[in-house]
Amino acid sequence: MNYILFDGPVRNALLPFTFTRPVADILIGIMTIRQKWETRLGSTITTITEDYLSTKFPMVEMEENVMINAAYLPNDTLAELVSDLKPNQAIFKGEDVIAFFTTENQEEVDFDSYEIIQYNDECLTVEHTWDIFSKNDAAIRADFAYLTEDRKSQPIPKSVNTIAPENIFIEEGAKLEFVTLNASNGPIYIGKNTEIMEGTVIRGPFALCENAQVKLNAKVYGATTVGPGSRIGGEVKNSVLFANSNKGHDGFLGDSVLGEWCNIGADSNNSNLKNNYEEVKLWSYETEGFAKTGLQFCGLMMGDHSKCGINTMFNTGTVVGVSANIFGSGFPRNFVPSFSWGGAAGFTTYITKKAFETAKLVMGRRNIEFDETEASILEHIFEETKKWRKD
Repeated sequence: MNYILFDGPVRNALLPFTFTRPVADILIGIMTIRQKWETRLGSTITTITEDYLSTKFPMVEMEENVMINAAYLPNDTLAELVSDLKPNQAIFKGEDVIAFFTTENQEEVDFDSYEIIQYNDECLTVEHTWDIFSKNDAAIRADFAYLTEDRKSQPIPKSVNTIAPENIFIEEGAKLEFVTLNASNGPIYIGKNTEIMEGTVIRGPFALCENAQVKLNAKVYGATTVGPGSRIGGEVKNSVLFANSNKGHDGFLGDSVLGEWCNIGADSNNSNLKNNYEEVKLWSYETEGFAKTGLQFCGLMMGDHSKCGINTMFNTGTVVGVSANIFGSGFPRNFVPSFSWGGAAGFTTYITKKAFETAKLVMGRRNIEFDETEASILEHIFEETKKWRKD
C-alpha cells in the first residue's frame, strides 16, 4: 500500500515551522511525525504539501493510496486501522478526517459515499506551534516505549550517576561519562553517536537524537528533545530543537521550539512566564494578531535559519520567523517577521543574498549543500512574508 501524509487545515497554525517543511516533518518526541508513521506502517511515506515545497518534499502517488492527516500521531490502534483501510473507507474522529482510501483515477473524494470508521480513543495531535513542546512529554514516552520494546540498551558507563536506570536507553556509539541521569519522572533516550559531556544533569523525559550533543555542565529539565545534529548547553527546560540547531552556551531556553539551522548566542535568555502570571498569547499568522494559548508557560518559537547574538533577551511568547538575525540590547518585540535584521532598536530587511551566504556557510559545516531547491524555498518565504516587515 502507498501512504501519503497531507498537511490539512493545521498548516497555517504551525507557522513559522511549516514555512520550510510539511506538517509531517515536525519533530515531536524522538521522531518526526513522518518517521512515526513510517516505522509503524513499515513503509516509506511521501507528503502532499505546498507547491513551493514539493520539489524538496515530493509526493509519490500510486494506483491505490491511503491519505493520512499529518496532524495525527500514530499509536498501535490507529496504525492498525490505517493499514487495514479498504476502498471507499475513511477514518474519522468526530468531524475530523484522519485517513481515507483513494485511487489514482479518483477525481474527487465524497465522504458521503464512504464507509466511515469512527475512531473514539485518545491520540496525540499537533494543531498549534505550542503543542510541539506542551505535548512533548507524552510524545517522548510513546516513542520511547515503541522504539525500545524488546531491545537491550547499551551498558550505562560506571561513572554515570543514575536514578531509575530501567527507564534509560542508550544506543550504539553514544559517549557519556560523569553525568547524572534522573529517569524517575520520565524516560531518557540517548541516540546513536551522541555525546553528553561531563557535569551534565538531565531529568526525563528527555530525547537526544542521533549525532546530537549536550555541552559541559548543562542542566536539562524534561520534557526536552534535542534533534539530530543539534547541540545544547546552559539551562534548557521543556523545549524541542529540530535538527542541526545550536543552543550551546549558558543562558536559559524554556517552553520553546527552535527550527533547523538556528543559533542562540551565548548568555541569551527567554522568558517563559509573564510577570503577572497571566495566560501567554502568541502571534498568529492566520489572524495576524495574538492568539490565546491557554498556557501559563510559553517561551520562544523560532523558525528555520534564524539566529540571535550574545545576551539576547526574548519576551514571554515571542515568535521569530524564518531567517531572522537578532542582536543588540533590550527586548526585541514579540513578533519578529522572517528576514528581519536588527533588534529592540528596530529592524531592517535581511536581504536574501546575505541570508543565503550565511546559510551556505552554516549548512556546509555539516556537509549539507545549500542548493537551488533550498534557495527557492527561502525566496518564496521572503516574498510571502514581505507584508509583515517594516523597513
